[in-house]
Amino acid sequence: MARSLRDRPNAPDLVWLGGHRGLEADLVRDARIRCRRLALRSLRTVDVSIHAVLDPVRLAVSVPQAAAVLAIEKPAAILTTGGYVAVPTLIAAGPMRIPVVLWEGNATPGRAVRLTARWADALAVSYEAAAAALATAGRPAFVTGTPIRDVTAISRAEARARLDLPADAPTILIFGGSQAVRRFNAAVAAALPRLVERVHVLHVTGDSGYAAALAGREQLSTDRRVRYRPYPFLREDMLAALVATDLVIGRAGSSTLAEVTALGIPAVIVPYPHAAGHQAANAEILAAAGAARIVADEAFDADALVAATGILFDEPTRTAMAAAARSLGRPGAARAVAALVLALAERRPLPDAAEIEAIARGVAA
Repeated sequence: MARSLRDRPNAPDLVWLGGHRGLEADLVRDARIRCRRLALRSLRTVDVSIHAVLDPVRLAVSVPQAAAVLAIEKPAAILTTGGYVAVPTLIAAGPMRIPVVLWEGNATPGRAVRLTARWADALAVSYEAAAAALATAGRPAFVTGTPIRDVTAISRAEARARLDLPADAPTILIFGGSQAVRRFNAAVAAALPRLVERVHVLHVTGDSGYAAALAGREQLSTDRRVRYRPYPFLREDMLAALVATDLVIGRAGSSTLAEVTALGIPAVIVPYPHAAGHQAANAEILAAAGAARIVADEAFDADALVAATGILFDEPTRTAMAAAARSLGRPGAARAVAALVLALAERRPLPDAAEIEAIARGVAA
């Protein structure tokens, strides 16, 4: 979103307002965005601890703190994902009449989003199901998709060359994100000799699994070793890996699915089972469209992984899944959300749904 807003003529100044837990401080700093922080933490558990007492106190303290930040910064508009950290900011923004766009990336909104949606002036969502779920908020809802990086920034030939992959080699990309990556690593380790007989494998292991993956690679024969590429993280090369691959095997986070569909990549999705059902709901939308197959977390093992690669050798299935994925893609999502934010910031009428749809689909100038 920051990149999309900064690419505009007369780009706005950006300020990040967050809490005291998570990765945002480093990520925001690296993106060269000024960061202000509130006293409260993001909520990740409901365990009984001292924080069960302290978190309500932090929330109460954060409301006047947010009001002070808003009074100093004087924002023309606020963009939020509507989580717990947004609550004090939106409470403070109401009396100041600062317009708010809330973006929700999951098909099934969580409790904090349902609460904060009532304070938004416009809703941007990734799925129609989320628009229906938030309709009671009485605010206009636009299906923008999930803001992602520019998937046209590198061609397939360039991506393959960057990763030293043969131009026509069947390739799979496996990554579990930060949540329960061990399930994926164990499946790859057990299936590796069978996998490299058929395909090239790009495997994001996380730091904890990287050494074991390297050891497994060394046990392969010399001619097969080159077909297995483990990485602790891909970071700047993640786009190249996505563009270069023929099949993605991973979790069902909103950003992952948005990039997969924008690029038209068939997917085998293993929803993370401990995310309040969000990932399962996201995955089911792709599966219903024919863009993905779902494997339950407890059923994902070496045999399931090897079976998934069969999609690459079934041309009608692979082609149909790619087309279905592409039909769901919204590569212009960041621009669509930016259009809503800037309309409110400049006190203009919101674009109509057809215009936002065209921007999100990447068919509008």
